[in-house]
Amino acid sequence: MIRLGAGRTDRVVAVGAHCDDIAIGAGGTLLTVCRARPGVRVDALVLSGGGGEREQEERDALAAFCPGADLRVTVLKLPDGRVPAHWEEAKAAVEELRERTEPDLVLSPRTDDAHQDHRGLAKLMTTAFRDHLVLRYEIVKWDGDLGRPSAYQPLTPEVAEEKVRLLQEHYPSQRHRPWYDREAFLGLARIRGIECHARYAEAFDVAKLTLNLGG
Repeated sequence: MIRLGAGRTDRVVAVGAHCDDIAIGAGGTLLTVCRARPGVRVDALVLSGGGGEREQEERDALAAFCPGADLRVTVLKLPDGRVPAHWEEAKAAVEELRERTEPDLVLSPRTDDAHQDHRGLAKLMTTAFRDHLVLRYEIVKWDGDLGRPSAYQPLTPEVAEEKVRLLQEHYPSQRHRPWYDREAFLGLARIRGIECHARYAEAFDVAKLTLNLGG
């Protein structure tokens, strides 16, 4: 297992199709980055859930997952499950996000995610953020679409536990879902940890990576 650093991380972009996607897929990574880099700027874009209970859940959750960060959150009102039908609006939101930041790290859904909203947003990100480190997070679901990730962010046991606690605390609207529990979140983190010789980890796909071995 080779461990590579991404260099100085001063600006992060995190996107999700739905409220809680970012926290489920990359909450531990956000906690790790923000604790290591006080004042890091985090621009978060969520395509659906705006204007109601879900938006407030998301804003409170991301504030907790990004301690000490310069956090800027945008939550749109696209219908859940209908991102492909609202392609132009979603594309405009991603392009506007791109115009206002030059991130060192981008956290995005996977292009082969089984959910059409996740997959559609991921495809938009590949065209808007062409020359950036894009880590595509995974979300466990009934579709059984977990793959073989190519990048890992190890999580300390403290961070893994904090992620689970914050997910349970800040998204009460999701607690009734059969997959939304401690065992699911910690179980996946433990498996990904085994794969990278750590106790816990979050895993990502990386589409393209340019090396600077002589720098």
